[in-house]
Amino acid sequence: MNVLNGIKLLMDISLPLKDPVPIFSLVLFIILLAPIILRKFRIPSIIGLILAGMAIGDHGFKIIEKGSIDLFGKAGLLYIMFLAGLELDMTEFRKNRNRSLIFGAFTFFIPLVLGYFVCTYLLQFNFMATLLVSSMFATHTLVAYPLASRLGITKNEAVTVAVGGTIITDTAVLVILAIITGAAAGNLNTHFWVRLSVSLIVFGAIILWIFPLVGRWFFKKIKDDKTSHFIFVLALVFLAAFLAELAGVEGIIGAFLAGLALNQLIPHTSPLMNRIEFTGNALFIPFFLISVGMLVDLRVLLKGPEALMIAGVLTAMALVSKWCAAFFTQVSFGYTPTQRNVIFGLSASHAAATIAVILIGFNMGIINENVLNGTVVLILVTCLTSSFVTESAGRKLAIVEAERKPVEEEMPERVLVPISRQGHMEALLDFALMIKDPDASTPIYPLAVVQDDDEAKQKVALTGKIMEAAVMYAGATESKVRAVTRVDLNVSDGIARAAKELMITDVVLGWPDKSTTTERLFGSIFGTTLDNVLQSVWENIYVCDFHYPLNATRKLVLVMPKNAEYEAGFLHYIQKVFLLSKQIGARLLLCCCAKTQAAVEAYLQQFKLNLEITFKPFNNIEELLQLEKDITKNDLLMVVAARKGTLSHHPYLDGMPGRLNKHFPANNIVLIYPEQTEMDYIEAGVQPEDLTLAPIQEQLANLNKLGKAVKRILRGKK
Repeated sequence: MNVLNGIKLLMDISLPLKDPVPIFSLVLFIILLAPIILRKFRIPSIIGLILAGMAIGDHGFKIIEKGSIDLFGKAGLLYIMFLAGLELDMTEFRKNRNRSLIFGAFTFFIPLVLGYFVCTYLLQFNFMATLLVSSMFATHTLVAYPLASRLGITKNEAVTVAVGGTIITDTAVLVILAIITGAAAGNLNTHFWVRLSVSLIVFGAIILWIFPLVGRWFFKKIKDDKTSHFIFVLALVFLAAFLAELAGVEGIIGAFLAGLALNQLIPHTSPLMNRIEFTGNALFIPFFLISVGMLVDLRVLLKGPEALMIAGVLTAMALVSKWCAAFFTQVSFGYTPTQRNVIFGLSASHAAATIAVILIGFNMGIINENVLNGTVVLILVTCLTSSFVTESAGRKLAIVEAERKPVEEEMPERVLVPISRQGHMEALLDFALMIKDPDASTPIYPLAVVQDDDEAKQKVALTGKIMEAAVMYAGATESKVRAVTRVDLNVSDGIARAAKELMITDVVLGWPDKSTTTERLFGSIFGTTLDNVLQSVWENIYVCDFHYPLNATRKLVLVMPKNAEYEAGFLHYIQKVFLLSKQIGARLLLCCCAKTQAAVEAYLQQFKLNLEITFKPFNNIEELLQLEKDITKNDLLMVVAARKGTLSHHPYLDGMPGRLNKHFPANNIVLIYPEQTEMDYIEAGVQPEDLTLAPIQEQLANLNKLGKAVKRILRGKK
């Protein structure tokens, strides 16, 4: 009976498919197979999905109606724009905002002006049709952005400028479209201008001001529910798109601004970011690309010479005008030909905004069917061109960027995270993932230390569950994780032996817990035990006290004692602080003396790092509590301590954990103990003020990091 029902069901299937189950199944197989097949021919996967959409759509074999996947297609477009805003390096974006404005002006006015002359004198359109088609030339959709993201070049200035220019030109075009619509309907009056201006201002304020406040509050209140975090982000994206439409512009503007608003709240190494990218790349974005292919109807080329001529002129005009915009941008800012091609590739594709402009014009009778069909051909050709150019130029740019990276240290970076209980595990792992070099191939090492006593076997079994949870959590970010369990006489010895055996460079510890005793499962790694760790582990140590997620941080305050620049681990932990600042999108306030500031500036200059850093004169560590007025409850306070007897040690640092807990009880706090060697102890009777610069310069030279730039600046500050 079941077999007969199955046969009957197969016989009843008609095209186009109506049942959502076979529709969804077919699209998923296309998403799976199209990139795999075309990869054999070195064709970008984006093109495969567009071609598949052409084949199954209304203008192909009519297997699926475009309306059947409109919801996912629209969501995919919004997702592309959201990811573009979310993955932007905000420091680079702020630095290059003027360049984005200039590129946006080029990519808007050049197509608009060239299109006006072509449409008026060659195609002989009337003024309204000319304005509409010319503005269509100015739009572009970041169809090839996933390619740039996959190649790892999204932080390059060329990509940042292209993305910033996209939002500028598309906003301008959609405002023009609103004006054209109002003029055609006879509503172009004072009320129209006032309503449009006010709605755009209110919309922008809600997205860029209220969204970050709500997001920071949500992440601080809902700490551990990762599913809720993901749903919350999606809800804000689509709410922003809806608010944009209420304001009179397309939803893509709202999605992009939502990405900018949440950029600083979602670190790039976090599990949440991994889930967002995975969902978009696996589902939403492929649906959008397939829906773009469904718009293409190649039969329009057979409808007579006029349709063919209009299609050719429109396509050539779209590509030439965008190339000219990229060329003038290259000349203006001294970009390389490869960067120019990346900008052209990202801005050459026309899809969502283009079809929106043309369909509105067609429905209002401003343009005819030939222009509509020519635009469909334009979409196909520009999307294919954009994909090929971005793939080719992006690979070259990725190679250039890889060659520019500083030479890695001889010893690979390894981060050890001793975990005493599951409640603190996620916060410590998040911190370790954020400070770890994203290009390092070594794993994170969660460590459990069990005291060697009669109950050791039972305790090892209990720690297995915590280690399993740690591996699952860190694995959600696609980071390498290797759990380690040690049985030792005490916790400090276990940490020290693990650090030596694994050749650890950084150790991330939890904060002193007064209620913890050595008789508990992991023992105590604080108080006197912390002293033991500091005496036996000479690598960089970070002691962390986290009350809320790091992504809710507004500002990172780094306090450095006098002579901090002379410690062996100075450059290493400075790198980590800079990386953490970029990961959490927080401004950086450095409180240090003049010589330390000079060393930091030399490092920034040597490696050409772009960071938002403010320096505050700070000469005496005993004045730490005076910084309370500069630190709010949403700031991360990092204090550089020092082991006893080292160059930057001060007796005031010995009681630092208790002082920080007392005066900054609501803040996230990190104590940093820089890398040292046993040879670095200062002899009795020698004070830091008695140090000469010659041995210090020799020590800096051994670091092979700052080089001549640091020596020159330090001599000038002597």
